Amino acid sequence: MNLKIEYYPKLPDSLLSNYLSIIKSNKKNWDDPFFSNTKSHIDFDLINEKLSSIDLNQIKNVIILGTGGSIQTFLALSHLSHKKIYPITSSRSFELINCLELTKPSDSIVIPISRGGETLDVNSTIEIFAKKGYPFIGLSSKGTMLSILEDMKAPILDVPDLSGRFAASISNVGIVPALISGINVDMVIKGLDQGYSLFMTESINPAIEFAAFLYSLYEKGISNLFSMPYTKSIEGAVGLFVQEISESTGKNNKGLMGTYQSAPLCQHSVLEFLLGGKSNKVTPILWIMEKVKSDIILDSNIDYINGKSAHTIINYQAVATFQALIEQGLPSAMISLKEDDELNLGNLIAFIQATVYHLCLLLNVNWSDNPKVVIGKKICNEALLNQKQFDDLQSEREKIARNRFTGYYSQ
Repeated sequence: MNLKIEYYPKLPDSLLSNYLSIIKSNKKNWDDPFFSNTKSHIDFDLINEKLSSIDLNQIKNVIILGTGGSIQTFLALSHLSHKKIYPITSSRSFELINCLELTKPSDSIVIPISRGGETLDVNSTIEIFAKKGYPFIGLSSKGTMLSILEDMKAPILDVPDLSGRFAASISNVGIVPALISGINVDMVIKGLDQGYSLFMTESINPAIEFAAFLYSLYEKGISNLFSMPYTKSIEGAVGLFVQEISESTGKNNKGLMGTYQSAPLCQHSVLEFLLGGKSNKVTPILWIMEKVKSDIILDSNIDYINGKSAHTIINYQAVATFQALIEQGLPSAMISLKEDDELNLGNLIAFIQATVYHLCLLLNVNWSDNPKVVIGKKICNEALLNQKQFDDLQSEREKIARNRFTGYYSQ
């Protein structure tokens, strides 16, 4: 396995064994982890049939309309694409205009993705591409989006009714965009299988140990896992980690929040707080890639820099920052991946999902659902449907706040 997890302080064997017992005991309380079965939810014959009408060699731009679990796993792989990727996660005007200015229908394909078919961020952007003649292949199984795609007579592949953030890597959600983008899907799946064969065993393994470490921090009052990705090609996977940690553990008044900022940029902002501020609620996690596909040798008047690769300098900064955190007595971790290829990214995705699953078992919360996410969606849809003005919405907020925060500052 080309994945290394280094964390401090190390868990005592006795505590690790105790946490393993909790995992085994709580497993029966929740659904089985479907995501470790990489074969049952993909029909490659059907995918190839749907894609047969598309000349993939002519496609230069892949436009993904999706958000959350519908796109995050693909973003973890997107740096491996042989085509230009345009992730459109909402109707923010800058991204839409930029995409429309830089692409054209003749060499592009649009892939809207939604499990429930009612995602406003996706449904609101479909027509602007359709009316300009962009070809589509849709990933949906129900709802408004499915109706829109059927009316367009676009080819459609299903989205399984499974937790999206966990299902994407083993279903059409992540596999179809990856295939269209020229990513070696077979190697991704091989990496997943390798990972799950180790990380999902009911014995001490790197994913269970890391989950136990995070849980031990939670028990000591840590509430924020701040990730520091030191290479662009690992940021998508870190985004998946942030989503899965936050959305899976954050319920029943429990959980850890995932956050991140690109590194080494964050060394010049957040690091001062981590090293010198009140950081007993935050644990930093550094993510590095030992080797990247694209690197460059630096020319420099500084002798100890001249002749070294740009990526080598970045990794020196990462390990130095990790040591500085340890010297300050701040519990922290560093996750190292050997190389940014499909096999290794498959390993990493498996590690992330297995870690979050085991952490949820330690917390004894449902790893697969996200019941609170719909609250804001419902408010938004009702406001649009009833054509409420922003002033009216502010008045509603003020009324709600008066009731919810009575005596807040006197407590």
